[in-house]
Amino acid sequence: MRFLFLFVWLCCFLTPNAGAASFFADEDPDAKPWQEGDVALPAPPREESLLPLYVSATTQNRFFVDAASLSVAGDGVVRFVLVVLSGEGGRNVSFEGMRCETKERRIYAVGRADGSWSKARSGDWSRIRDAVANRHYATLFLEYFCPGGVVVQTAAEAVDALRRGGHPAVKHW
Repeated sequence: MRFLFLFVWLCCFLTPNAGAASFFADEDPDAKPWQEGDVALPAPPREESLLPLYVSATTQNRFFVDAASLSVAGDGVVRFVLVVLSGEGGRNVSFEGMRCETKERRIYAVGRADGSWSKARSGDWSRIRDAVANRHYATLFLEYFCPGGVVVQTAAEAVDALRRGGHPAVKHW
């Protein structure tokens, strides 16, 4: 009898149960999957609208976000133009998006010297990692656009965070 009880108990609690799996699934089974909204390329960045972004003392690069290009769309994506000036004088301009919900980023287009845009080769979203090579993305995510993992509500909020040197919701020691 004891063996039968143990066998029934094991069968009930240790085998996968389709009913239990659906119980722990997403709360709204009718929710539509996320879909990115339409994206329009911005005007090329102007020097007077570039806001500096401090990343690290270990890099010679200087980083800027074009305040005029910042937007927070209904799809939850913060879009912005990023300008990177290398210590050797090189300049890289890109139009990008950041999804706070999934901690991902995407490059839509790369700026040309004449101010026009070239569509990015890959439209894939990539994970934001706090690594030395791409530390500026982690900085934008953690300290400016996604404080506490939550997207800023407006472009004005993001611009204010950049002007302050960090979002007020993030503790700066």
